[in-house]
Amino acid sequence: MSVIKIKQVKSRIGAPKDQKRTLDALGLKKLNNVVEHEENAAILGMVNKVKHLVKIVE
Repeated sequence: MSVIKIKQVKSRIGAPKDQKRTLDALGLKKLNNVVEHEENAAILGMVNKVKHLVKIVE
């Protein structure tokens, strides 16, 4: 499995509660924060759920 970097690019203010929980589960607490995760189905599903708030950084 490869490692992907995920960056939060938009604010969580105004987002539904389930999307805020998804950001917390990914480890994204602040704007412009970058975290690394293994690329698997669970992580890609979480990224897809909040794709308007995050960006995959290479």
